[in-house]
Amino acid sequence: MSEAVSNRTPLSPTPRSTVTRSKERAQADRAELDAVLDSGMICHLGVVLGGAPVVIPTTYGRDGDTLYLHGSTGAGNLRAAITGPVSVAVTHVDGIVYARSAMHFSMNYRSAVIHARPVELTDAAERMHGLRVIVEHLAPGAWDAVRSPSKKEMAATMVLALDLTEASVKVRTGDPRDDESDLTAPGVWAGVLPLRQSFEAAISSADLAPGIEVPEHVRARFEAPATVR
Repeated sequence: MSEAVSNRTPLSPTPRSTVTRSKERAQADRAELDAVLDSGMICHLGVVLGGAPVVIPTTYGRDGDTLYLHGSTGAGNLRAAITGPVSVAVTHVDGIVYARSAMHFSMNYRSAVIHARPVELTDAAERMHGLRVIVEHLAPGAWDAVRSPSKKEMAATMVLALDLTEASVKVRTGDPRDDESDLTAPGVWAGVLPLRQSFEAAISSADLAPGIEVPEHVRARFEAPATVR
């Protein structure tokens, strides 16, 4: 482990980001936060808009301890995000946990919750970097293969940066946690139904020019054994 990684601040540094329920599922290593964020595609951004809470699903990208978001400069939710604290959540469901009693059904999951005050990026190079991080997170290898954003497109796009210092991660794995008195319930199955997400073969656009094949950086995602993201 590098010195830079080993010296990173542990998770749950504040009361707001400290797990209080099912504390045994809390993860303290920041590498766990990286793993949850890096294996997701959609986050849910919670903001206060017009005096009411709103949760927006959106794409994102991570570079080190910074999370990047983007959207239209006219988007009210992004404008609201830079006026105060926000919360961002990413969740993966790894399986449905079947128990012997209704109250012990559960899910195996990995989840992260981030608390931060977003900063709107104004430096041209930083904004372009943020967009690249987002695109490469969603579609690795694509940024260098396509046209870069134009000045007009950049003028219409807001890029936000969120510090990942204040965050929490919870992970549940394993079997159901049934009451001992239910373990001998006759004829009731208990266990886990795993859930995985994988890519299927790419479908070329109907208006694609003849002779253009699916590029390697796309094929690699669905041709690799047990592709999961």
